[in-house]
Formats: sequence, C-alpha cells, structure tokens
Amino acid sequence: MFEEAQYFAPIEAQADGSVVVELSASHPGFADPVYRARRNAIARLAVDYRPGTPIPEAEYTEQEHEVWAMVSRELAIKHAKYATGEYLDGVARLGLPAERIPQLEEVSRLLEPLTGFRYLPAAGLVPLRDFYGVLADGLFHSTQYIRHHSVPFYTPEPDVVHEVIGHANALAGPRYAALYRLAGQAARRVEGEEALEFVSKVFWFTLEFGVMRERGELRAYGAGILSSYGEIEEFRGMDIRPLDLAAMGATHYDITKYQDVLFRAESLDHLEDVVGSFWETCDDDSIAKLTGAAV
Repeated sequence: MFEEAQYFAPIEAQADGSVVVELSASHPGFADPVYRARRNAIARLAVDYRPGTPIPEAEYTEQEHEVWAMVSRELAIKHAKYATGEYLDGVARLGLPAERIPQLEEVSRLLEPLTGFRYLPAAGLVPLRDFYGVLADGLFHSTQYIRHHSVPFYTPEPDVVHEVIGHANALAGPRYAALYRLAGQAARRVEGEEALEFVSKVFWFTLEFGVMRERGELRAYGAGILSSYGEIEEFRGMDIRPLDLAAMGATHYDITKYQDVLFRAESLDHLEDVVGSFWETCDDDSIAKLTGAAV
C-alpha cells in the first residue's frame, strides 16, 4: 500500500483565512506554541503563492538559522566520506550558504543557470502526479520550514534541510537533473494510478534512497540518505540488492524508519541505462508486464 502521504503533516485552511498545520502528538514541536505558530505562518506563504511570481520569503529566526548551520556543517563532513562524486560536484557548483537557511527563490537563482531547475513552495503534501509531473518542466516542490530545534539531527517529515541539502545539490548535477526530468516525463505519460505508483517507487529507491558502487566502495546519491545525519552512517549495513526495476516496484517501504532495503547501481552509467531508460520509455503496458514479473 502506498503511504507517502503520511510523510506530511496535514494542512487545514480556517474560515478566517489562516492556515493550521496539524502536527501529531509525537512530533518534536507538538507542545511548542512558538514552533507551531512558525509552521502555520510558513505554510501560509506556500498557500498564498501564485505561479510566476517570486517565492515569498520566510523570515527565519536566529534559532532556525543555527539549526541549519549545525546540520549543514555535520552533513558536509559525512558527504565527503559517503556521497558520490556527482553529488559532491553539485555541492561545489551550487554553493549553498552554510551558516543560514537560503530562501527558495535564492536556491532557484543558484540552480537555474546550472541545470534549469527552479523551486516551487509547498505547504505540505503535493498530489503525487503533480509533484512528479512538474519535474519534467524543471520544477521541484519544496517545503520551507525547518525541523524543531530540540532535535536538530532528526525530522519526522521532509523539511528544508532535506529539500535543499538533499535534493538541490543533486539537481545541480546535470546527469542527476536529467534523471529527475525523465521521472517527471514518466509520471505524466502513465495514466493509471498503479503505474504512477510504480514510477514513484522507482524514484524512491533511486533518487531518494539510491546507493552506488564508486571508487571501490558503496556511496549514496539519494537525497533521503544524504540529508539524514543518522541514516548516512547506517546505509552500508542495510540489505543491499542489485538494481532491479520489478523488485523496486514490488518492495514495500516504511517511511517512519531507516530504509532497510536499498538497491545498488554499479555506476552512474548503469543507473542511467536501467532507470533513465525505463523512465524515458515506460507506459502502463510495460509497467504492467514488470508488475506481473515481480509477482
């Protein structure tokens, strides 16, 4: 069963025009009224956004900038050890600020000259077809809030650390950016919900949680691993399986914990040949055949 919607706190519009983010009781910021007010205000920015206009700026607090700086610093150390060369090249090309949270419009200005990608603000869950479909146009939906300060190295949902440090650095690399675009084209091409889910699962096990053999060792290129302070230290010990489209489409995952099943590409060429070619040509019929093969 596809449950990625659980990844995001529900957003509810109030009669007075305000926006409320419904955090679960287990969320680190649940009992913090200041954090909850910040989440509501930042979600409202995305709700009010109109395509074609500059992305509204979030007025981040000093404490929020400190969380970014701490996580950014520690992740950079781990990236040097665990990230693929293409991702590290993207980090150098993009040049994200390390001491403060960049605005999404700023990220777009840095990214667009490199690979043509721009960011769009998201208040929370974006419908699956919309989220993946706009990748074909070089657009990426992103949240703007940052995790609660009490647990700077943990977030129960994708925040601006994941969306920008994880994805923008990958999108700064032309070969990864091309794969994102192909995933978007595939999401627009397929018609059935099962086929769309299959496309999204391949994305999950590659551009979100993909690993690759490089320089004689296993390295990560998936944004979910590269934005997670804890998971990046653990991924080499997981159940690492060969890159296999049918298996990826049939494998259940739990978004609430570290991914214990990962799929390994033997190189970036291999990833492009298998996954890139799939996204470039797949349709409902070809996916149905793969689904049948996995049963």
